[in-house]
This record gives sequence, C-alpha cells and structure tokens, in this order.
Amino acid sequence: MTASTVLQHADITRALTRISHEILESNRGSDDLVILGVPTRGVTLARRVAAIIQSVDSVVISAGALDVTMYRDDLAQNPTRATGPTDIPAGGIDGKTVVLVDDVLYSGRTIRAALDALGDLGRPRAVRLAVLVDRGHREFPIRADFVGKNLPSSVSERINVRLKEIDGVDEVTIG
Repeated sequence: MTASTVLQHADITRALTRISHEILESNRGSDDLVILGVPTRGVTLARRVAAIIQSVDSVVISAGALDVTMYRDDLAQNPTRATGPTDIPAGGIDGKTVVLVDDVLYSGRTIRAALDALGDLGRPRAVRLAVLVDRGHREFPIRADFVGKNLPSSVSERINVRLKEIDGVDEVTIG
C-alpha cells in the first residue's frame, strides 16, 4: 500500500496558526503560558507554535521539551528507546498553563506519560494538549484541546509526520 499525502507545508502552517490563535484565545493572552513539546517532532511543532504566538502577541514565548521516555508504560516492549532532553523554560511550570504539543495523538499513552512527567516537575494551573493530527483509537480517556487535523484511520495504517527541520520536508502521510 502506498502512502498518500494528507497535509503539505501550507496545510501544516495553517493548522499551526489556527492552533496558536486558539491557544491565545483559550488562555486569554500569553500570560503564564508555557509551551512544551514532546520529542521528537512535538518539540519542533512547539517551537513553531511559540513563534506564531510571539508574532501575534508581541511577547517572547519560549518553547521547551518534555522527555517522557522513563514515564512510558511500554518500556518492557520497547527497551531500546533513547531518552532525550527535558528543557523547561525559565520560571518553571508552577501555577502556569502548560500546553503540551505532540505530532500525532493515537492511544493516549504518550500523553499519559507526559502528565506523569509534569507531576514530577511542578504543579501547573492547567494542562492543555495541542496535536497536529488526531487519529483516534484511544486507550486512555485523553482528548486534545487543539487539533490541526482529525484523521480517522485504521489501526493497520501508519501516520507519518515529516517536518522540514528534521526531515527536510513538511508533510503528513497515511499509508
């Protein structure tokens, strides 16, 4: 089966711009807002969202990274998973609205791990979730607050997000 492209560069940019505006509206501005990406591509998306928010609200928003590797419940099945850096912006997360950013929301296991990791770092006032693609098939009661594209798919299909900063091209494919 060949993969078909469902989002190209312009579509991804448009989706991230909409998500950024929705985050600002939901938070009533950028005060006490922390953007954290889940490695790998979630960090790149978080940086893009932070840049868009900065251009709209004229305030510096830095995006961080939240490595969830050691909080995953599937380490026994995937023991070779490498850990990545956790980079929390200055000021921490206590009392802030944290927006977790990831590329694809599938079972909810990664986000559950992210919530556990956040609990070890502090106590945010609220946690929101932004994803580029929501493909369904949840195993945990987790729902994204901000979604670029809902993409119903079968369990056998694979969603691939490629980003220019990592892969040289912006696209989302399914196949």
